[in-house]
Amino acid sequence: MKKWNLIDEAKTPDGTAMALYEHDGAYSIRVGGLELMSTRQSSSEERMAEIACEQLVGKKKPKILIGGLGFGFTVRATLRLAPKTAVVTVAELMPAVIAWNKNPDLPLAADVMQDPRVRIIQRDVMEIIATARGSYDAIMLDVDNGPAGLCTKDNDDIYSEVGLHQIQSALAPGGTVVFWSAAASPIFAKRLGRIGFEVNVTRTKSHGMKGSWHTLFVGRRPQ
Repeated sequence: MKKWNLIDEAKTPDGTAMALYEHDGAYSIRVGGLELMSTRQSSSEERMAEIACEQLVGKKKPKILIGGLGFGFTVRATLRLAPKTAVVTVAELMPAVIAWNKNPDLPLAADVMQDPRVRIIQRDVMEIIATARGSYDAIMLDVDNGPAGLCTKDNDDIYSEVGLHQIQSALAPGGTVVFWSAAASPIFAKRLGRIGFEVNVTRTKSHGMKGSWHTLFVGRRPQ
């Protein structure tokens, strides 16, 4: 059996070990020894883009914000599905994740990052959201493992009532936010509703029709 090969290592802002591994052509990022993402599981990330882009029909020049670069599956799907005039901003906190994806020697997202519609920012996505007012037609947040499975405690703010109010303010009227989560969270779904979002919760497989179930929380800001 082929072993997992360590490609590179880094630290998260709170000092937790983060590492990129390769195994038989597949790549995995682990945080604190736990797998955070894998190139073998991309269906739910792509489905997140599908849901967000469904809401952009008729928009002349939609503005899209993606929190979390991952392995580029969400932004790649967004570029395929969104109007050609879309402007896509990707906020990624970890410089190592940007560097790994940008490396042309790795089969990750170097081509996507060169697309003229895409702007990659090394920054906490909530810092961008906190200063935006009605700016985005769609926001996609694939940060950590979701509201019920945090690897990094600093990400709590995204799922708090304060964070949700900021997200709602950053959306244009009728805009949509989609949260990726490794697990269901009825409490979080109710919290979205209390803030004033029109809420829909969707479950999707991680790899086509196979793999584990992931949850997508969809919130639409009323017109």
